[in-house]
Amino acid sequence: MEHSRIKILFVCLGNICRSPAAEAIFKHMVSEKGFSDRVEVDSAGLNGYHDGENADPRMIKYASKRGYRITSISRRIIPSRDFDYFDLIVGMDDYNYKELIRLSVPYNATVKVKRMTDFSEISAATEVPDPYYGGTEGFENVLDILEDCSGGLLKQITS
Repeated sequence: MEHSRIKILFVCLGNICRSPAAEAIFKHMVSEKGFSDRVEVDSAGLNGYHDGENADPRMIKYASKRGYRITSISRRIIPSRDFDYFDLIVGMDDYNYKELIRLSVPYNATVKVKRMTDFSEISAATEVPDPYYGGTEGFENVLDILEDCSGGLLKQITS
């Protein structure tokens, strides 16, 4: 029996910290479980300030210490394409979520929009905080939350 591919887009504000980390963590987990042929993953930002740039070097560093390779290049979300193409669009915080809901309305895609923390299994966090202006602890905290939520999301889509 052939399974259909599920396409997931992770979204944060600038697409240089949280969403590329979520993309890398989720891709890693998908690969480890042998679902790479069934799941497609990408990331984007609500603004285009960093279009064409690599992820924040600090996020790349902390993620690599945990075995994740962040290779994505920042891009801005393209509502006319992304709300049609992706099955699930996951915002990192309340602002991202509200903006994604607002942007999705003309495409009748609000049902596709979720918060990353909707998939949490152990974390009490209600959003993935932006670590951009924080120190080491901020990046480590984000990675902890993303690992937890990514595990929950993978269970949900593969069960």
